[in-house]
Amino acid sequence: MGHSEAEKISVLFVCMGNICRSPTADAVFRHHVRSARLEHLIHIDSAGTHAYHIGEPPDRRSQQAALKRGYNLQSLRARRVVEEDFSHFQYVLAMDHYNLEELRQNCPSQYTDRLGLLLQYSDQWKTQQEVPDPYYGGNYGFERVLDLVENASQGLLRHISENIYTR
Repeated sequence: MGHSEAEKISVLFVCMGNICRSPTADAVFRHHVRSARLEHLIHIDSAGTHAYHIGEPPDRRSQQAALKRGYNLQSLRARRVVEEDFSHFQYVLAMDHYNLEELRQNCPSQYTDRLGLLLQYSDQWKTQQEVPDPYYGGNYGFERVLDLVENASQGLLRHISENIYTR
């Protein structure tokens, strides 16, 4: 029996332009969800708070770093967060405090409890709350994004799995 979109738990990953961090989180989390055979229960998407790159594929460096670890970002296209996202997604997870603040300013008040930082699901939360933007740096930044996102994705999946069967 298939689950309708409305029944699924939905997760939106958000960064600024939706070409580096949030598409990486989208693909990595999707991989973990698929491995856990929960893709029929969880809907995943990513978006940016700014309209810089709408319709563009993820940054080539993000794609290359991800591909080395078996994550394919190729089919993803940048889009901007729209108002319906706040009612549609139960988890709206920003990569850093700046983008979380942008979301807060645009989020209808009844949905603000859905907003958070991706890394709050990481076991490195005390030392690292933000996924740093790799755009202007070297390759190391893209590897760091993957390390943080992989760790947080596992924590997020654990959190959601514990709640799936209690709803």
